[in-house]
Amino acid sequence: MACNQHKVWRVAFLLSLLSILQICARGDPQVPCYFILGDSLSDNGNNNGLSTKAKANFKPYGIDFPVGPTGRFSNGRTIVDVTAELLGFGEYIPSFTSARGRDVLKGVNYASASAGILDESGKQLGQAIPLGGQLKNYLKTFSQISKILGGGTAAHKYLNKCMFTVGIGSNDFINNYFMPDEFRTSELYTLDRFVATLIDQYSQNLKTLYKCGARKVALFGLGAIGCAPAELARYGATPGSICVDKINDAVVRFNKRLISLVDDLNDNYKDAKFTYINILEIGTGDATAAGFKVTNSGCCGGQKGCLPLATPCKNRDEYTFWDEFHPTDAMNVIFANRAYKALTPTDAHPIDISTLASL
Repeated sequence: MACNQHKVWRVAFLLSLLSILQICARGDPQVPCYFILGDSLSDNGNNNGLSTKAKANFKPYGIDFPVGPTGRFSNGRTIVDVTAELLGFGEYIPSFTSARGRDVLKGVNYASASAGILDESGKQLGQAIPLGGQLKNYLKTFSQISKILGGGTAAHKYLNKCMFTVGIGSNDFINNYFMPDEFRTSELYTLDRFVATLIDQYSQNLKTLYKCGARKVALFGLGAIGCAPAELARYGATPGSICVDKINDAVVRFNKRLISLVDDLNDNYKDAKFTYINILEIGTGDATAAGFKVTNSGCCGGQKGCLPLATPCKNRDEYTFWDEFHPTDAMNVIFANRAYKALTPTDAHPIDISTLASL
């Protein structure tokens, strides 16, 4: 198993370099537009104007991004930035707060740091735009596109060709269920019941997205959030600790239900295609095969967070984590490449993003 993981990560690393070279040779994007819903793993500035501690519009965030800090929780690109590149877009998808006029025709990013499927998740950090609020913002964009294209029918026809990715749910656990001092959720629900509640709400939101034009939808599963440096520090993990098992157990339960939801949606909506991206599997291989040397501490702030004007590590490509929660640009390249083009049968279910785009 270890040898196979080593080979997969080595191949992933080589393909990531190849994909960067191929981007420059592409013409038109593979889909006319790309819409993004999610949390801090995808946020590119929507939280900048909110009253919240969940912001990343200051240095050293963006230290490796062309224009510096933007609100992205990374030293460089997010997973959806790299996905946009792989889909052939010449520019990154604008945030909802910055998209103007005909910009919306190429897509909009609605993601909000600390947001969850449930409205209450992450609220101890301040304001956020939960999944339901992001959908409301998408409906505003739908109205804009309808006006630009001459009506709802034309908007639907246009949006049917577009890519949608949704990545959310982590905050419902680490900033809700597993935070009993702030939330009573774990008193009111067993873990399985809580997961079922999340999936039910998620399902309703995805059905709304479908009714408003989405036909190509990729759902990012939850990653190994129990291995995040912040969780290791919070639970008093020793230097030799790898992960917080109870959190990753919740991730596994959620992801299994998410796969079942994808199957149900595909059975019920024959004119659409939903797919699941196995972020957990992609992120648990042999990281050393891709040149990573540090997997349990953030490049900026270690396990305690990346503060304004902090001095990050210099060898950023050797870290899987940029700060206490979020991947480095280098790790996001791995995630996005395997989401776009699956390297193993378990990377995506039932199809990868490149196949979804071609439908």
